[in-house]
Amino acid sequence: MKKVTLTLLFLVVTITMNAQTIFGKWENKNEETGAVDSVIEVYEKDGKAYAKIVEITNKDRQNAVCDLCKGKNKNKPILGMNILTGLKKDGDEWSGGKILDPKTGKIYKCFIKLEEPNKLKIRGYIGFALIGKTRYWFRQQ
Repeated sequence: MKKVTLTLLFLVVTITMNAQTIFGKWENKNEETGAVDSVIEVYEKDGKAYAKIVEITNKDRQNAVCDLCKGKNKNKPILGMNILTGLKKDGDEWSGGKILDPKTGKIYKCFIKLEEPNKLKIRGYIGFALIGKTRYWFRQQ
């Protein structure tokens, strides 16, 4: 009986702790339709946060390349591409990194913040955070 109780307690704690982190898989939804258009995995490397596209739901776009990108991402597959790079933890948000919009090929400064256990705020901007755009990703269930 103790083993079952401890196992259940461990599962609850693990799930709760996992829900309090930015790391994991997140769904990016189309602003117009609300449908999931991609899944992004946020991961940690050397104390910084990064994210890459791990799934594209539109079958016609799964082999799409970033033809509008510049530099090393030019004409590279969007699937598997890192779109968030080098964010550092600063209090309750991660900032100081960049985000790539593979639809336009543009790179912006950004910060991300866990708004709710299953809702991640992403703010991309040019210059000042006041001039930019906010998107939300939702934890994949």
